[in-house]
Amino acid sequence: MDAWQQLGPPLPEGVRVRVLCAAYGDPRAAAELVPLLTDRQAAGLDPLPAEPAALAPELLRARRREIRALPDDTRLLLLLAAADQHPVATHAFLRAVAAARLDTCALEAAEAAGIAHAAADGVVFRDAWTRIAAYESGSSADRRDAHRLLARVLHGDGETPRRSWHRGAGALGPSGRLAAELGGAAHEARGAGDHALAGALGERAAALSPDPRDRLRLLSRAAADAWNRGDGDRARGLVAGSDESALNGVLALRSGNATEAFDALLTAAVRHGRAALEQGDVLNRSARDQGPTHPGLPERFSTSDDLYPYPESQPPHEVANPALDIAVHLLARATEAAVYTGDLRRCREAATVSARLGIIPPGTLAGLAAAVEGRYEDARNLLKAAAGRCGPGGDPTLLIHSGIAALLLGDHSGAERATVRAAASARSRGETVTVPQAMEFRAYADFWTGRPRAAETAAADALWQAYATGQDNGACHLQAALAMFAAVTGDGEVCRERAEAARTHARAHGLGLPAALALWALAFLDLSTGRFESAAARLRALAGFGPGHGHRAIRHLATPHYVEAAVRTGDTRVARAAHADYDRWAAAVRSADDLALSARCRALLAPGAEAVDHYRTALDLHAHGTRDFERARTELLFGSALRRLRHRTEARDRLHSALEAFEAFGAPHCATQARAELRALGAPATITPGPADLTTRLTAQQLMVARMAADGATNREIAVRLALSPRTIDHHLRGVFSRLGIRSRIELVRLLGEAGV
Repeated sequence: MDAWQQLGPPLPEGVRVRVLCAAYGDPRAAAELVPLLTDRQAAGLDPLPAEPAALAPELLRARRREIRALPDDTRLLLLLAAADQHPVATHAFLRAVAAARLDTCALEAAEAAGIAHAAADGVVFRDAWTRIAAYESGSSADRRDAHRLLARVLHGDGETPRRSWHRGAGALGPSGRLAAELGGAAHEARGAGDHALAGALGERAAALSPDPRDRLRLLSRAAADAWNRGDGDRARGLVAGSDESALNGVLALRSGNATEAFDALLTAAVRHGRAALEQGDVLNRSARDQGPTHPGLPERFSTSDDLYPYPESQPPHEVANPALDIAVHLLARATEAAVYTGDLRRCREAATVSARLGIIPPGTLAGLAAAVEGRYEDARNLLKAAAGRCGPGGDPTLLIHSGIAALLLGDHSGAERATVRAAASARSRGETVTVPQAMEFRAYADFWTGRPRAAETAAADALWQAYATGQDNGACHLQAALAMFAAVTGDGEVCRERAEAARTHARAHGLGLPAALALWALAFLDLSTGRFESAAARLRALAGFGPGHGHRAIRHLATPHYVEAAVRTGDTRVARAAHADYDRWAAAVRSADDLALSARCRALLAPGAEAVDHYRTALDLHAHGTRDFERARTELLFGSALRRLRHRTEARDRLHSALEAFEAFGAPHCATQARAELRALGAPATITPGPADLTTRLTAQQLMVARMAADGATNREIAVRLALSPRTIDHHLRGVFSRLGIRSRIELVRLLGEAGV
């Protein structure tokens, strides 16, 4: 691991993770690949090489030499096993051996050489590179013979796509008939959620197709399959050079410039929307000609050959007007891109196009667009309708949008249900690329409802998955989320590192949303550590009031804290206007938590004793909400106000309650503020300790670092896994040792073992 990390200039985290994935996790292959990258590949602008020979040529040559040193019959068996496993597993090796009457005793030589060994269901290779070398060591004729033999024995239920794959791999040259068979098999595999097989079939079909137009169409679909299964580099490589603005727009939305993504997606939406209008005219004419029970369907939309290669859409052949279905999905993505940029003009442009085409965009995105324009009642109605679409199963993207809508409405339990189902649905459909999004929004729900460790763990895992699947923009969102979590849990160094990473990427890619969230994280860190002037300056920019000011998704998060910072600095003029706008939002959505926070703002802005009733109202509302951390913040502020009013007994009770909540949540800076207030009262600033539990003594990030260190990982290896710098890992380990009162990793292993962590 250390060897390849130190080669050449530092790579962006996304490229670093993808290099490891492309190298099948082998650090030697990664070390060999890094110096072979072009400047654009090293910067993450171009996809990594797709073919193994271009990834690690020296390692592959060494593996081939080992294979060629084996007896001929051993090499033949290894070739057959490799053909059965790469690029997709077809599970036909043992049947092929039996059909060809081959002697598996020849595998003993491979086992003796440590190259591979026989298992109950076939052959297990030493590593992925050995399997690739076993395949590439065979002659072209031998490889074709192996594929034909495997195709011959694949005749069971559901094995048609795999049989077609081997038939295509065993073909000598172009064949329209075979390309059509492979295209149909790819559609079947896609329907079963096997995007790896569908993509392999599509690529082979394109290679065999004699028609250039069919070839481009098949490659576009294969690119969509590669994207869905999480292979962003292959998807970008396959679609490069095409004029497929829609798929290029989707890829740009996830890993490129959000502004360019918006332009590409909106252009494609208009194109398909116009086609939908024309198609509607044809359908209406056909219905009049043929009668109401037999509407006609133009031939160009009647077969699976015109499936649109958009990763997250429903298959157009399943709807009456496929172009309309495509236009709706593209418009949704264009609106999403506009929301990511925080550009009000683009949100309005998408809404205008939607109205002109007669398309109603999905509820969550339409709700956000309405909120951006200050139409809060409309936003509430649209978001409630979207949040209600959260049944079992279903499209994972729609479930994610349902979760986002629930979060905006303050329904954290609903958000958790929707995002859990979204991740499960994405996995069952083979849509690996969608899982990190679902995990991100689940993490928000976990965090604000008092499960910060679960939230940080989920977000860190999602960050790795986002990088591995080529979704650097999604990773940027997750870096900002982790910065937010670190700010609240008091880890200033991690907060600043995560926030800087998010803001750097966001500025380069036009991502207003994660940039704003990262700025909020820095602002809250300032607020919780007494740097009120700095906090107020940062939060003022985020809490800008009125339509088109501030990023709407972050504005509602920032305003209550901006009011607090403004009161601390004595400059409340702008804060009062920001609170008035926030109060209008809270009244519209009727979320108990938002109403409570608005009442807290009213208390902060009220003079002297007038604040008391507002604080009591806020706490009554918090009792019906789910954001326990904010309830504790309200108790802290109320306790402080009561102390100044000399209501000592109630002040002490409120402050002790806040302190206990902050300790349980793992928010040390807020706990320090509560202790300071208690000391000012002359009251004990401690709480009765509970049973010794490592999970409560360490933050989620510290616990993850401790577990990896106890498992023997080096600081650099932990840094790569968590997408942090080795310096930050050193900082974490020092914190772990300090909190646990230990001095070595040996003691850490013992302590974690005793605690069963």
